[in-house]
Amino acid sequence: MEMRQQSILYSCLYKEKIQREQPVDFNSLVYIQSGSIHFSTADGVRVYRAGDIVLIRRNQLTRAEKIPDINGEPVKSITLFLTQENLRQYAVENAIGQQPVYSGQKMLRLSPNVFLEAFFHSLVPYFDHPEALSEPLMQLKTKEAIELLLRLDNGVRKFLFDFSEPYKMDLEAFMLRNFEYNVPMKEFARLSGRSISTFKRDFQKTFETTPEKWLRAQRLEKAYYLIKEKHQKPGEIYLRVGFENLSHFSTAFKEHFGFTPSSV
Repeated sequence: MEMRQQSILYSCLYKEKIQREQPVDFNSLVYIQSGSIHFSTADGVRVYRAGDIVLIRRNQLTRAEKIPDINGEPVKSITLFLTQENLRQYAVENAIGQQPVYSGQKMLRLSPNVFLEAFFHSLVPYFDHPEALSEPLMQLKTKEAIELLLRLDNGVRKFLFDFSEPYKMDLEAFMLRNFEYNVPMKEFARLSGRSISTFKRDFQKTFETTPEKWLRAQRLEKAYYLIKEKHQKPGEIYLRVGFENLSHFSTAFKEHFGFTPSSV
């Protein structure tokens, strides 16, 4: 079960689930009540467990694997989305100037903090009584979270209040780090700091082919490696290499290599 209430997302799952990849549009604060979440990003896989509080940077691609405890406890998490609008409003009200471009880690495991933990527990009743969470109250809860985060250290200030947009980055390096994520082409363009037309033009110059053909080949080569060298099953990896379903993956694999993935 997943429930969205304004800027808060509550998740409770009894079975393991791999979420579809998605761009992180807002800075997000995540509290894991039970179970564990494996976040896959361009920087690798980060594992967070019950009790962890994680601050996630906007403008990156992620895939989350949610895993219940071995004793049957579901994986429960609460996510607070800190929108640019809310952060800008807070910055104006508290005279916080534009921060330098943030270049640190895009996922921060925060030090154990009784105040942040208590803050998340204070949100739980609103999932049973959503009508009680008015817009003014939601604004107050968001400001409370920001206040608590700013007590941690100055690095968090730069993390939250750098409002710059993605700059035009090295396209080859960016694509090699992110090709496994199955997102619209416009998201690859935006996150690499380009319009969709500039992205396609730069892509042709860099790779001498179209984005669609290159992505398909890269994903299939990665799939072959995982099956052949890591002994993983096709049903375990097709989502991880950017395919919508197993049938489409198997067909594309056979067209590319001349044999089925199961025959490897």
